Amino acid sequence: MNIIPAIDLINGSCVRLTGGDFARQTTYAADPLAQAQYFEQLGATHLHLVDLDGARAREPRQLPVLERIARHTKLHIDFGGGIQTTAAAEAAFAAGAAQLTAGSIAAREPALVGEWLARFGAKRIIIGADFKADFIAVSAWTEQSTQRLPDFIGAYLAAGATTFICTDVSRDGQLQGPATATYAALRQQFPAAQFVASGGVTTVADLAAMRELGMAGAIIGKAIYEGKITEVELRAELQGQV
Repeated sequence: MNIIPAIDLINGSCVRLTGGDFARQTTYAADPLAQAQYFEQLGATHLHLVDLDGARAREPRQLPVLERIARHTKLHIDFGGGIQTTAAAEAAFAAGAAQLTAGSIAAREPALVGEWLARFGAKRIIIGADFKADFIAVSAWTEQSTQRLPDFIGAYLAAGATTFICTDVSRDGQLQGPATATYAALRQQFPAAQFVASGGVTTVADLAAMRELGMAGAIIGKAIYEGKITEVELRAELQGQV
Protein backbone atom coordinates (compact mmCIF):
# COMPACT_ATOMS: atom_id res chain seq x y z
CA MET A 1 0.00 0.00 0.00
CA ASN A 2 1.34 3.42 -0.93
CA ILE A 3 1.51 5.98 1.87
CA ILE A 4 0.80 9.27 0.08
CA PRO A 5 1.42 12.61 1.81
CA ALA A 6 -0.81 15.45 0.65
CA ILE A 7 -0.13 19.08 -0.13
CA ASP A 8 -3.13 21.32 -0.69
CA LEU A 9 -2.35 24.68 -2.28
CA ILE A 10 -3.92 28.10 -1.86
CA ASN A 11 -2.00 31.15 -3.08
CA GLY A 12 1.13 29.03 -3.40
CA SER A 13 1.16 27.94 0.25
CA CYS A 14 0.46 24.58 1.90
CA VAL A 15 -2.90 24.63 3.64
CA ARG A 16 -5.50 22.24 5.01
CA LEU A 17 -9.23 22.73 5.05
CA THR A 18 -11.63 21.20 7.54
CA GLY A 19 -14.49 19.34 5.88
CA GLY A 20 -13.65 21.01 2.58
CA ASP A 21 -14.69 24.39 3.99
CA PHE A 22 -12.59 27.25 2.61
CA ALA A 23 -13.59 29.36 5.61
CA ARG A 24 -11.89 26.82 7.90
CA GLN A 25 -8.39 27.03 6.47
CA THR A 26 -5.06 26.57 8.22
CA THR A 27 -1.77 27.47 6.54
CA TYR A 28 1.08 25.15 7.50
CA ALA A 29 4.00 25.95 5.21
CA ALA A 30 4.76 28.83 2.88
CA ASP A 31 7.04 26.78 0.63
CA PRO A 32 5.40 23.68 -0.87
CA LEU A 33 8.65 22.61 -2.53
CA ALA A 34 10.41 22.45 0.83
CA GLN A 35 7.49 20.46 2.21
CA ALA A 36 7.61 18.03 -0.72
CA GLN A 37 11.36 17.61 -0.31
CA TYR A 38 10.85 16.91 3.38
CA PHE A 39 8.40 14.13 2.54
CA GLU A 40 10.85 12.71 0.01
CA GLN A 41 13.65 12.74 2.58
CA LEU A 42 11.47 10.72 4.93
CA GLY A 43 11.01 8.08 2.23
CA ALA A 44 7.91 9.16 0.34
CA THR A 45 7.71 8.11 -3.29
CA HIS A 46 4.27 9.59 -4.05
CA LEU A 47 2.65 12.99 -3.50
CA HIS A 48 -0.99 14.04 -3.72
CA LEU A 49 -0.96 17.68 -4.86
CA VAL A 50 -4.24 19.60 -4.92
CA ASP A 51 -4.77 23.02 -6.47
CA LEU A 52 -7.59 24.40 -4.31
CA ASP A 53 -7.50 27.74 -6.12
CA GLY A 54 -7.96 25.83 -9.35
CA ALA A 55 -10.82 23.79 -7.91
CA ARG A 56 -12.73 26.98 -7.20
CA ALA A 57 -11.77 28.68 -10.47
CA ARG A 58 -12.35 25.51 -12.53
CA GLU A 59 -8.96 25.95 -14.17
CA PRO A 60 -5.46 25.18 -12.86
CA ARG A 61 -3.81 28.03 -10.97
CA GLN A 62 -0.82 26.27 -9.39
CA LEU A 63 0.97 24.69 -12.35
CA PRO A 64 4.21 26.59 -11.59
CA VAL A 65 4.26 24.97 -8.13
CA LEU A 66 3.66 21.57 -9.70
CA GLU A 67 6.52 22.21 -12.13
CA ARG A 68 8.92 23.21 -9.33
CA ILE A 69 8.16 20.11 -7.28
CA ALA A 70 8.42 17.83 -10.30
CA ARG A 71 11.75 19.38 -11.30
CA HIS A 72 13.35 19.29 -7.87
CA THR A 73 12.09 15.95 -6.51
CA LYS A 74 11.64 12.44 -7.85
CA LEU A 75 8.16 12.15 -6.36
CA HIS A 76 5.39 10.52 -8.36
CA ILE A 77 2.85 13.37 -8.32
CA ASP A 78 -0.86 12.99 -8.78
CA PHE A 79 -2.31 16.44 -9.40
CA GLY A 80 -5.88 17.64 -9.17
CA GLY A 81 -7.94 20.77 -8.90
CA GLY A 82 -9.44 22.67 -11.80
CA ILE A 83 -8.69 20.14 -14.53
CA GLN A 84 -11.80 20.74 -16.64
CA THR A 85 -10.52 20.56 -20.23
CA THR A 86 -8.20 18.40 -22.29
CA ALA A 87 -5.92 21.41 -22.72
CA ALA A 88 -5.68 21.77 -18.94
CA ALA A 89 -4.91 18.06 -18.59
CA GLU A 90 -2.14 18.31 -21.17
CA ALA A 91 -0.72 21.38 -19.41
CA ALA A 92 -0.62 19.56 -16.08
CA PHE A 93 1.15 16.58 -17.61
CA ALA A 94 3.61 18.94 -19.30
CA ALA A 95 4.27 20.58 -15.93
CA GLY A 96 5.31 17.24 -14.47
CA ALA A 97 2.25 15.42 -13.17
CA ALA A 98 2.61 11.65 -13.35
CA GLN A 99 -1.14 11.25 -12.87
CA LEU A 100 -4.18 13.51 -12.85
CA THR A 101 -7.12 13.21 -10.52
CA ALA A 102 -10.42 13.95 -12.27
CA GLY A 103 -12.79 15.08 -9.54
CA SER A 104 -15.89 17.18 -10.22
CA ILE A 105 -15.36 16.88 -13.96
CA ALA A 106 -15.74 13.10 -13.64
CA ALA A 107 -19.23 13.61 -12.22
CA ARG A 108 -20.24 16.38 -14.60
CA GLU A 109 -18.74 15.18 -17.88
CA PRO A 110 -18.18 11.42 -17.90
CA ALA A 111 -17.89 11.36 -21.69
CA LEU A 112 -14.93 13.77 -21.58
CA VAL A 113 -13.20 11.86 -18.81
CA GLY A 114 -13.82 8.68 -20.79
CA GLU A 115 -11.93 10.32 -23.64
CA TRP A 116 -9.05 11.09 -21.26
CA LEU A 117 -8.93 7.46 -20.15
CA ALA A 118 -8.64 6.41 -23.78
CA ARG A 119 -6.20 9.16 -24.74
CA PHE A 120 -3.83 9.20 -21.76
CA GLY A 121 -4.38 5.68 -20.41
CA ALA A 122 -6.07 4.45 -17.24
CA LYS A 123 -2.77 4.44 -15.35
CA ARG A 124 -2.49 8.21 -15.75
CA ILE A 125 -6.07 9.22 -14.94
CA ILE A 126 -7.33 8.71 -11.39
CA ILE A 127 -11.03 9.10 -10.77
CA GLY A 128 -11.71 11.29 -7.75
CA ALA A 129 -14.73 9.78 -6.02
CA ASP A 130 -15.39 12.48 -3.43
CA PHE A 131 -18.43 11.47 -1.40
CA LYS A 132 -20.66 12.52 1.44
CA ALA A 133 -23.35 10.22 2.85
CA ASP A 134 -22.86 7.84 -0.09
CA PHE A 135 -23.41 10.55 -2.73
CA ILE A 136 -20.76 12.10 -4.97
CA ALA A 137 -19.73 15.65 -3.98
CA VAL A 138 -18.71 18.22 -6.61
CA SER A 139 -17.63 21.87 -7.01
CA ALA A 140 -14.81 21.78 -4.48
CA TRP A 141 -17.19 19.77 -2.26
CA THR A 142 -19.72 22.62 -2.03
CA GLU A 143 -22.44 20.64 -3.84
CA GLN A 144 -23.79 17.13 -3.50
CA SER A 145 -24.86 15.33 -6.67
CA THR A 146 -27.56 12.70 -7.06
CA GLN A 147 -25.01 10.04 -8.07
CA ARG A 148 -24.47 7.29 -5.54
CA LEU A 149 -20.87 6.29 -4.87
CA PRO A 150 -21.13 2.62 -5.96
CA ASP A 151 -22.97 3.52 -9.18
CA PHE A 152 -20.34 6.14 -9.98
CA ILE A 153 -17.48 3.69 -9.48
CA GLY A 154 -19.20 0.92 -11.39
CA ALA A 155 -19.78 3.18 -14.38
CA TYR A 156 -16.15 4.27 -14.49
CA LEU A 157 -14.86 0.74 -14.18
CA ALA A 158 -16.98 -0.11 -17.20
CA ALA A 159 -15.43 2.88 -18.99
CA GLY A 160 -11.92 1.56 -18.37
CA ALA A 161 -10.86 3.33 -15.16
CA THR A 162 -8.86 1.33 -12.64
CA THR A 163 -7.90 3.69 -9.80
CA PHE A 164 -10.13 5.75 -7.51
CA ILE A 165 -9.28 8.20 -4.75
CA CYS A 166 -12.28 7.95 -2.46
CA THR A 167 -12.49 10.96 -0.17
CA ASP A 168 -15.09 11.10 2.57
CA VAL A 169 -15.75 14.83 2.59
CA SER A 170 -17.39 14.73 6.01
CA ARG A 171 -14.20 13.27 7.51
CA ASP A 172 -11.57 15.22 5.61
CA GLY A 173 -9.47 17.30 7.98
CA GLN A 174 -11.50 16.16 10.98
CA LEU A 175 -8.89 13.73 12.39
CA GLN A 176 -11.64 11.25 13.29
CA GLY A 177 -10.59 8.18 11.33
CA PRO A 178 -11.34 7.01 7.78
CA ALA A 179 -14.56 5.65 6.32
CA THR A 180 -13.51 2.07 6.97
CA ALA A 181 -16.97 0.51 6.50
CA THR A 182 -17.45 2.27 3.17
CA TYR A 183 -14.05 1.16 1.93
CA ALA A 184 -14.68 -2.42 3.03
CA ALA A 185 -17.95 -2.46 1.10
CA LEU A 186 -16.29 -1.03 -2.01
CA ARG A 187 -13.46 -3.55 -1.83
CA GLN A 188 -16.01 -6.36 -1.63
CA GLN A 189 -18.20 -5.04 -4.44
CA PHE A 190 -15.36 -4.05 -6.79
CA PRO A 191 -12.40 -6.35 -6.02
CA ALA A 192 -10.58 -5.49 -9.25
CA ALA A 193 -10.49 -1.75 -8.56
CA GLN A 194 -7.57 0.08 -6.99
CA PHE A 195 -8.88 2.24 -4.13
CA VAL A 196 -6.97 4.99 -2.34
CA ALA A 197 -8.33 6.05 1.05
CA SER A 198 -8.60 9.77 1.68
CA GLY A 199 -10.18 11.76 4.47
CA GLY A 200 -9.79 11.14 8.17
CA VAL A 201 -6.66 8.97 8.13
CA THR A 202 -5.25 10.02 11.50
CA THR A 203 -3.06 7.34 13.11
CA VAL A 204 -0.75 4.47 12.20
CA ALA A 205 -3.59 2.19 13.34
CA ASP A 206 -5.74 3.74 10.59
CA LEU A 207 -2.99 2.96 8.09
CA ALA A 208 -2.85 -0.63 9.33
CA ALA A 209 -6.62 -0.92 8.93
CA MET A 210 -6.45 0.39 5.36
CA ARG A 211 -3.64 -2.02 4.57
CA GLU A 212 -5.66 -4.90 6.00
CA LEU A 213 -8.58 -3.98 3.72
CA GLY A 214 -6.32 -4.20 0.70
CA MET A 215 -6.42 -0.52 -0.20
CA ALA A 216 -3.93 0.48 -2.88
CA GLY A 217 -2.99 3.63 -1.04
CA ALA A 218 -3.80 6.00 1.80
CA ILE A 219 -3.50 9.77 1.62
CA ILE A 220 -2.40 11.57 4.77
CA GLY A 221 -2.68 15.32 5.20
CA LYS A 222 -3.69 17.07 8.37
CA ALA A 223 -2.57 14.16 10.57
CA ILE A 224 1.00 14.87 9.49
CA TYR A 225 0.79 18.63 9.86
CA GLU A 226 -0.85 18.39 13.28
CA GLY A 227 1.61 15.76 14.53
CA LYS A 228 -1.01 13.03 15.00
CA ILE A 229 1.34 10.85 12.99
CA THR A 230 4.83 11.74 14.19
CA GLU A 231 7.89 12.15 12.02
CA VAL A 232 9.31 8.91 13.41
CA GLU A 233 6.08 7.05 12.67
CA LEU A 234 5.79 8.55 9.20
CA ARG A 235 9.35 7.66 8.32
CA ALA A 236 8.78 4.08 9.49
CA GLU A 237 5.56 3.80 7.48
CA LEU A 238 7.11 5.29 4.34
CA GLN A 239 10.23 3.17 4.50
CA GLY A 240 8.25 0.03 5.29
CA GLN A 241 5.57 0.40 2.61
CA VAL A 242 5.28 -2.34 0.03
